[in-house]
Amino acid sequence: MTVTGPAELLATWEAGLARQGGDRALLLHRAARPGAGADALLSVPPGERAADLFALRRALFGERMQITLDCADEDCAAAMEFELDAAGLGARPQVPEDGLRVAEGGWTVVFRLPSVADLTAVASLAAGAEEARRLLGARCARTARRGGRPATDEELAALPEAVLKRFAEAAERADPAAEVVLNIACPECGAATPAELDIAAYLWTELDVWARDVLLDVHLLASAYGWSEPQILALSPLRRRYYLELCADA
Repeated sequence: MTVTGPAELLATWEAGLARQGGDRALLLHRAARPGAGADALLSVPPGERAADLFALRRALFGERMQITLDCADEDCAAAMEFELDAAGLGARPQVPEDGLRVAEGGWTVVFRLPSVADLTAVASLAAGAEEARRLLGARCARTARRGGRPATDEELAALPEAVLKRFAEAAERADPAAEVVLNIACPECGAATPAELDIAAYLWTELDVWARDVLLDVHLLASAYGWSEPQILALSPLRRRYYLELCADA
């Protein structure tokens, strides 16, 4: 992938300071796909966004990820730290050409994978998990037949739970990176602790640390040499570090 330059990354960081959650994820996705519009980025499945963000993260910070979490056992609650190799994370969706076909209880429905926009819309409209599944199923159904005849709009809006469950299972198989869950055994008590790895949140935290470090570098070098921010950012990280060492030795 084409690595976004330091000036563009700083602009992404600055724009993201006043945003949260999905808005920050969209900014990071735009950094991973420079030139792509918001509509195009929101139309992809969540696993494809995750794959792009994992690729961006590897390009910027490497494959090793430092993970910290607390043991889920309340009697233990030990703080755990470990290193994760992210080389194999971020698999892209694999969808059959004819879509996700579900046959259940007299229904035959062909679904497409949910997109980021679908999940965002459903989250804002649904009052609970059951309603969210119904809304998502209705949005993602491409064709639906019941008892051999085309389903009505009313029937489509009330798909049976069994059909929706099969749809969820098919979507999970086709888009495994949509949700990355780690299952960590506590070294103190042995209890298993499940933890979702939100690559957008993780990458934002790293970008925030990186941006503040770079701005400190800019401040020190500008003060020492009178260079502008663009001139300093144009230096390679190695040359920038060398000049900072010279400043410290002066």
